[in-house]
Amino acid sequence: MGSEAKTTVCVTGAAGFIGSWLVMRLLEKGYVVRATVRDPDNMKKVKHLLELPNADTKLTLWKADLGEDGSFDEAIKGCSGVFHVATPTDFESTDPENEVIKPTINGVLSIIRSCAKAQTVQRLVFTSSAGTVCMREHPLPEYNESCWSDLEFIYDKKMTGWMYFASKTLAEKAAWKAAKENNIDFISIVPTLVVGPFIMPTMPPSLITALSPITGNEAHYSILKQCQYVHLDDLCNAHIYLFEHPKAEGRYICSSHNATIYDVSKMIREKYPQYNVPTKFEGIEENLKVVPFSSKKLTGMGFEFKYSLEDMYTGAIETCREKGLIPDSTESHANGKI
Repeated sequence: MGSEAKTTVCVTGAAGFIGSWLVMRLLEKGYVVRATVRDPDNMKKVKHLLELPNADTKLTLWKADLGEDGSFDEAIKGCSGVFHVATPTDFESTDPENEVIKPTINGVLSIIRSCAKAQTVQRLVFTSSAGTVCMREHPLPEYNESCWSDLEFIYDKKMTGWMYFASKTLAEKAAWKAAKENNIDFISIVPTLVVGPFIMPTMPPSLITALSPITGNEAHYSILKQCQYVHLDDLCNAHIYLFEHPKAEGRYICSSHNATIYDVSKMIREKYPQYNVPTKFEGIEENLKVVPFSSKKLTGMGFEFKYSLEDMYTGAIETCREKGLIPDSTESHANGKI
């Protein structure tokens, strides 16, 4: 092996859906990982990180909060890379401006300041969201990295998850400006709906949306209407790929599949007939076109997606069942919709 120390990197939001899987993949590759979480002493929330292979020698937990300026300074000091994954995702928030939007914007700006202070960070990789790209009154036939969501439309419409879409859009735009001013090598990855197996103990926010045809959570059907998807493992591998790629720059859409809510429901019904998945969705016409997000920029750099839409859903459903987060079957509910 020789004595070459593998790079030390910091992952924010490390206990979450994307963060914890990314930590697992980084540890596997021999990185030394500093994982930031809000409460390192809450074993319920961090046990899955401490149990990862190589965690005992390569992983340390650091307390940091997006709402507190400077709280990432210590964790980032001495790191050569930072993956900023943390983001508030409370769709039910009663005070979205202060609970979701402000902490998201201030959080990324505080992390950019910590990177500038550290003077060791060679690249900051920011996990953005498709919500920064496609929220607009008139949908485009295809989306790429030059597209941005229309904030006026988001604030006007207040659709399910609007505060998340607004927060990510405002945060990414602010980050591009601050990264330039502070001379930070900054990359943003724009994943579409992230689905797949996972290691966190609770229900990942994106699976509340993805599995809504099983759970009957109708508020999320609008998001699935004409949706784009990426497997959690593909997304985490893309983060590492772009961090390591000397020529990576700018935004990268990370999306491997497009499907309508009817496509997805049919797939779930065929694979899991024990779930009472609707065949009709009120107010959603059946012959919808798929709306693609183009990952040409990412695949043009040599990145390859490995997983199918079916892999994403089986991984997610199996993990949820194992963890008791969804029932083993849904019996016919006599609500007249069957």
